[in-house]
Parts: sequence; structure tokens; C-alpha cells
Amino acid sequence: MDGADHIEQTGGGGHGTGPGAGAVTAHGAGNGNRAGDGGELDRIEDRIDGVGDTRRALGSFLRARRGRVAPEDVGLAGGKRRRVRGLRREELAQLAGISVDYYVRLEQGRNTQPSPEVLDALADALGLDAAERRHLTTLADARRGPAPVVRVSPVLQRMLDAMGGLPAFATNHRLDVVAWNDLGAELTGGLADPERRDRNNARFLFRDPASQELYPEWPDRAAEAVGQLRVAAGRYPEDGELAALITELSTHSPEFRRIWDSGEVVMCGAGRKRLRHPVAGLLTLDYETLHVPAAPGETGLVVHVFSAAEGSGEAVALARLATAGSPA
Repeated sequence: MDGADHIEQTGGGGHGTGPGAGAVTAHGAGNGNRAGDGGELDRIEDRIDGVGDTRRALGSFLRARRGRVAPEDVGLAGGKRRRVRGLRREELAQLAGISVDYYVRLEQGRNTQPSPEVLDALADALGLDAAERRHLTTLADARRGPAPVVRVSPVLQRMLDAMGGLPAFATNHRLDVVAWNDLGAELTGGLADPERRDRNNARFLFRDPASQELYPEWPDRAAEAVGQLRVAAGRYPEDGELAALITELSTHSPEFRRIWDSGEVVMCGAGRKRLRHPVAGLLTLDYETLHVPAAPGETGLVVHVFSAAEGSGEAVALARLATAGSPA
């Protein structure tokens, strides 16, 4: 395994450490749900837009986004006889103030370094949000490097353990869960036991039916995961393990492939999520994401922390779960 794809865990507290837990890969951190035929993955990888091919990634993203813009929404005539969904190439070029030939070269991967002014014009024409604009800029950046080597330090694990009353876990750019505290493991389906659930969040969502019981708003969580993987694929096009994970899920989950083809882009943030626990029941929790850099300018790990308002039913339920999981 390439060193850039190795996540070395050195955390304390016994979470995510021990025999067999040193390297968490896109295929090795779960409950055995894998694509069984490596040749099958190789055969379809070149058909997944935005994975591995830096020349095509920009074009595939632009193509997906223009397919989501209704002509009427940008002041153009629609009509029933249109043969394409969304905007035509020439319509987007017109809106962005660039030549049709230049835009066609962008979509076909024959011009992969547009100027910032062209990117801004395309983003405005497509109505991209902040996350999508940043992704577009990343795809046009020829300086993208290899995936970072990320280590779970003893300090990070100590911090997670110290937040005993708050469910928390850390993920890398492939959505592998590489560290957690006891309450975080319990709330999210049993991370501490690899036989209970896959430790890759995307594989758990799309290949384990238990995820739909855990997440009542499963479509939102699914779109979120795919959007985050697309961002990672744009940042680290040479990450073979990430490409293999996306290829596996595209092969075995039509829903994953549908969301992927839509060009969904999501970056970690904050908000509220609902989770269903077999003992605590349905919980609506606030969450924040904290970034632990691998190096200056690199995302590294993302720490997900859940909480509930003081005195709320959710806060009481979390306190009971934390007490139940504490050693006597």
C-alpha cells in the first residue's frame, strides 16, 4: 500500500487501536462488505466521471451542474422539444461570456486550466454555492497533490475520551472512521466492534441496511457522504484507495451512482441530525465539525461532535447512555 494512502493510528485509550487497526483503508476497515471481483472494479473505473482522471473531472462536474439548471431560471426559453436536460453548452457559454468552442474544450478535458475570471463567470452562470465554487477551483488547479498521511495522535484520542458526555468520532477524507470515544461509537451503530458495522461511513450507508434504521433521514446522509467523497476525489485524484471505494460503491449501489452522477458537492459543516438508537430512541442532536490539519493547507482529519441543549430530553438520553457505557 502506498504511503500516502496509509493512515497510521497511534491514539491512546484503546479506541481504534490494537491488532489489525493500524491501517484503515477503503477496503479494510469494515465488516467484510467488499466488491469480490477486482477485475470488475478495473473494468468500470474509467466510466465514473470525476474519479482518477484530472483531465475529465472538471468537464464532468460542469456537465452535471449545467444539467441541473432550468433554462427558464436564467431567462432563456425552454420548450418541450429540448433534447438535453438543463442548459445546452452554447447557452452556458453565452451566459458566462465565453466562446462555445472554448467551453466545449473545457468539458472535453482539452483545456484544464481556465483563468479565475472564467471560473467565476461559469460559477455565476450555474448558480454555484460556496462549496461548489471551491470544488470548481480545485478541479482547475494543476497543483493538486497526493492524499495526506494522517495520524491519530495520543493527544487527539485523549481529547475525544475527555468529551465522555458528547458523542464524537474522527474521519479522514475517505470517510473512514479512525478514532472515536465510547459514546460516539455507541450512538453511531457500534464502531468499537467491526463485526457490528463497517468503519467506512460511505460503505456503511450504501451497503448495510442497518444504516437506514440508524439514520431516519437516510437520503440526506447518503447525499452528504457522496458529496464529501466527490470533494475528496477532486482534491486527491491520485488516491487509489479512494478511487477503489467510489468504484466499489458505484458498482454495487445504483443509488450511490445516481447521486454521484448528479455532481453533488458537500463540505463538512454544522447543523442538526436525527439518529435512532435501540435504547435511547429517536434523538435530534446538534453537531459541529472540527478540522485537524495533517499539514498546513491540508484538511487531515475531521472530528464530528454531537450535543444536545441542556435540560432537553436528548441531553438526558445521552447522559444515560454515557453512564450505561462507563465501567463500574
